Amino acid sequence: MKTHIQHPGKLLLRFKKHILSFCGLIVLLIIIKLFNFSVSDPISDKAYKNYFNSNYKIFGITIPKTPEFCGEPVPVSDYAIRESLEKELLVNTYWQSQTLLFFKRCNRWFPVIQPILRRNHIPDDFKYIALIESGFTNVVSPAGATGFWQLVEPTARNYGLEITDEVDERYNVEKSTEAACRFFKEAYEKYHNWTLVAASYNLGMGGIDKQLEKQRTSNYYDLFLNDETSRYVFRILAVKDILTRPKTYGFELRQKDLYPALPTFSIRVDSAITDLADFAIKQGTTYKTLKLLNPWLRKSVLTNTDKKTYSFLLLKKGAKIYAEDETTVEPNTAKDTSRFVTPSEITLDSLNRNFTHLVKEHESLSDIARMYGTTEVLLCKWNHLDAKAEITPGQELIILRTNQ
Repeated sequence: MKTHIQHPGKLLLRFKKHILSFCGLIVLLIIIKLFNFSVSDPISDKAYKNYFNSNYKIFGITIPKTPEFCGEPVPVSDYAIRESLEKELLVNTYWQSQTLLFFKRCNRWFPVIQPILRRNHIPDDFKYIALIESGFTNVVSPAGATGFWQLVEPTARNYGLEITDEVDERYNVEKSTEAACRFFKEAYEKYHNWTLVAASYNLGMGGIDKQLEKQRTSNYYDLFLNDETSRYVFRILAVKDILTRPKTYGFELRQKDLYPALPTFSIRVDSAITDLADFAIKQGTTYKTLKLLNPWLRKSVLTNTDKKTYSFLLLKKGAKIYAEDETTVEPNTAKDTSRFVTPSEITLDSLNRNFTHLVKEHESLSDIARMYGTTEVLLCKWNHLDAKAEITPGQELIILRTNQ
């Protein structure tokens, strides 16, 4: 009887096939396991819904009692006026990303705009027009309105701004603010009412004149207008109230959360510049920085055949815009893991010196005093309350930051 002995090579081949089959089975089991993990969850829909409802809250807002624009009262007793203002307050309160950027950018640009408004005897509230027009970005509208003040070319030229292929002064914050002030003064001479002046900035004086005559009124709040202009003044009012009373609308910001002023200096140039990149390098900066600080430069050259004098902004050498520790990542320790900022810390480092507290159900003066690290006596003093006065839910209490 002969014994059949398989060749060693064939045995090795069969062994490899078994190994491959086994490995394939293991991979398949892993894939099935991962799939099951991805489509199943130990938390039931009901439990997840209960968790969501108990942790996610959206609140209504409280309408300001006596809103005003440039000292002119807003008739919120009229249901249509009240609801129009409430709509803009809701939109800008819950569009948090945009409103947070408003806070940040205003800290940089309001100090530039406000002195120009004062110099031209324009009320401070008009600074909010630049904000709602552009969000302090150099956007261009479908109609060609440009810059922070969103000026169209004919209007900009009419109020003295230069617009060429190489230079567009609508992008110059100081000069475009001066141009806007000329419009405001001209409109006020016509209407003697700042609210109508603001509305005319959106619709044009001709458009406002037509509607005033057609509807036989002299009051903006009595006008039936297109959607954009009817919302315009209310958006100004809403943004103004949110920015001046941030805590009332749930915004908790510290000064270091905001965009700081840019440390710049200016140089004057009255000659042609054939290469702005080369010019920037000679000034110790970059082409990018030069263009960001001087967005009115629309080309990479400045021909300047008329030998005009232009003022260029440059960053001060060695200036630090943000403190070094602002971007430092603190070590994650058990002590500060998942830690929220406390009310007392917010009181010590906040956007506004004064703010209002909205009284909640079952809150007492002593509760509120402890929350902000103050006393009942001071709370009564700040709010002109009798020592035995009772507070009610929804009442607004002024909090002064005497410790800043």
